[in-house]
Amino acid sequence: MQTQIKACRRCQEAGYIPCAQPIVSGRIADQVFVIGQAPGHRSVANNKPWSGPAGLLLQRWLEQAGFPAGYLYEHAYLSSLTHCDPGKNPRGNGDRKPSRQETELCRPFLDAELRLVQPRVVLLVGTMAIETFFGKTRLEDLIGTYTERDGTLFLPLPHPSGVSRWLNDLQHQQLLQQALQLLAQWRIAYEL
Repeated sequence: MQTQIKACRRCQEAGYIPCAQPIVSGRIADQVFVIGQAPGHRSVANNKPWSGPAGLLLQRWLEQAGFPAGYLYEHAYLSSLTHCDPGKNPRGNGDRKPSRQETELCRPFLDAELRLVQPRVVLLVGTMAIETFFGKTRLEDLIGTYTERDGTLFLPLPHPSGVSRWLNDLQHQQLLQQALQLLAQWRIAYEL
């Protein structure tokens, strides 16, 4: 599947991005599956998902939940709604959100990855990933909660981006801590 993803040029051929450079990382035996919005320019430059500051913070969150240093890259399957960098936000603050059409072009790959890996835990990182699986919602209503579907635990997390201001609120930080406590319990219970 990863070979097919890396060979994909659908968004480039449709004119959504100038150059397709799909990124994927993980192993079929990984029990934690991370779904983000899309890789950023640092990820493309390093050919590694979550290569920027957001990845460092996500790894720190995992460590707060008791996972070892390096877990994100060594033991988690890293995917996203689109596997290519959609480019910079036209307003200049962060990355452009992929369009519905782009995510629809890439969705068969994400669905196939989930079927093949069959993870125990899926971390939905950021509003786009959360809304893809839960529908339109407010982060306050889902962070700190989870749902189980066919034996897989789906845990919403806020995006660890410096552009996001959601975590500036103390109550939101407490919701994140609730989510990390759940993750810590699962790490022990399911030997993640």
